[in-house]
Amino acid sequence: MTKVLATGTFDLLHPGHVHYLRESAAEGDELVVIVARESMVDHKNPPVVPEEQRREMVGALGVVDKAVLGSEDSIFEPLRRIRPDIITLGHDQHYDEDDLRDELRDRGFEADVVRVSGRDETDEEILSTSRIVERVVERRS
Repeated sequence: MTKVLATGTFDLLHPGHVHYLRESAAEGDELVVIVARESMVDHKNPPVVPEEQRREMVGALGVVDKAVLGSEDSIFEPLRRIRPDIITLGHDQHYDEDDLRDELRDRGFEADVVRVSGRDETDEEILSTSRIVERVVERRS
């Protein structure tokens, strides 16, 4: 059985998140998702939605077998208990695949790293949490 791991903040779920998770699930037999702790989100604006609520929402998606909160200390800590065969990255996640693969090997993990495709945005949908927030502010101001 091939265990796939996807990670992300998943603030204000949108079709881009669903696309990422569907493509991740297609890489194996079981999809585990790590939802980032607010304290670990330092590469973009902090999440609007509380972390436990984000985990619950991701876990409710049919393609997800299990959703867990990440570590407060290290992105690598949960991998010891999850033991993924494949780690997927979203098309816009800031990690470099080769650097991550090397870091995983250095820490004793044998997981492969796969970057999934992005979803083309249409006029009828918004595929960015920051754009959703901008639209809410614009329409509610």
